Amino acid sequence: MGENIVYKEPIIFCENLVKIYKTIETEVLALQGLDLIVEPGEILAIMGSSGSGKSTLLNMLGGLDRPSAGSLVVDNYDLMKLTDAQMVEYKRKTVSFIWQNSARNLLPYLTALENVELPMQIAGNLDRAVAKEMLKIVGLENREKSKLFQLSGGEQQRVAIALALVNKPKILLADEPTGAVDNATADMIMHMFREINKELGITIIIVTHDLQLSSKVDRVVQIRDGRTSTEYIRRQYTPETNAGFSYNDAENTHSHSATHDEYVVLDKVGRLQIPSEMMTKAGLTGKSRVRLVFEDGKITIIPFTE
Repeated sequence: MGENIVYKEPIIFCENLVKIYKTIETEVLALQGLDLIVEPGEILAIMGSSGSGKSTLLNMLGGLDRPSAGSLVVDNYDLMKLTDAQMVEYKRKTVSFIWQNSARNLLPYLTALENVELPMQIAGNLDRAVAKEMLKIVGLENREKSKLFQLSGGEQQRVAIALALVNKPKILLADEPTGAVDNATADMIMHMFREINKELGITIIIVTHDLQLSSKVDRVVQIRDGRTSTEYIRRQYTPETNAGFSYNDAENTHSHSATHDEYVVLDKVGRLQIPSEMMTKAGLTGKSRVRLVFEDGKITIIPFTE
């Protein structure tokens, strides 16, 4: 009956994830029931407006913050239950960060090679050959003795990528990695992510506002009001077609409609977020009640009228 299907255990499992930030005067609900499953070896983008919760999610995946409620399991680590010592181990072995601002990744008074070696020195397992190999992977084997002021912004970001790879993490978390570089450099960085993902099998999650960048991944997760609301999944993908895609090809692209199919996320209790433009077209804006009709295998939403 055809080929056997092998189901992988998710490397990231979020269910009904909640994060509340409290101060003396107020409470902020940053995530309010977010669900997300990521398979090993995926490369995906997370998008959302400011305040949507995407950076909060990234910080929790990276062990920089802890959930308030719900489930968050990453590479079999239950991040709700880890001790401080276990969290340190998790951050050293499982995840690595790349930030938009290279100053958060790199030390300016060190050379490119010394920066890449630093995580291994901290962990007590310095291996210069591995550090040099990481610089080679990002195409900077000839700049290992250069200090940051001698490198362009794109080169600095490539050093940051090499540094993030040196401890062989399973998950690479990138926060606006192309936000401070030009289109050509952004294109090169995205191509590098693809190659790293393919060659090393690392799961890569990119938080971005950049529609052009997000159009180059197979899956885009949209977060709105602290929940996953929409996913965009590439219609057809081959390495050959992606290799030919550049930022110039997407200059006038304002959505994923040309390359991806859009799906609204339905959670386990039946909640979904209808896109605002569809709400407006269907006359649902401002309605607190609607009628659901099941007919011919389809659910129709009908505005409530007095």
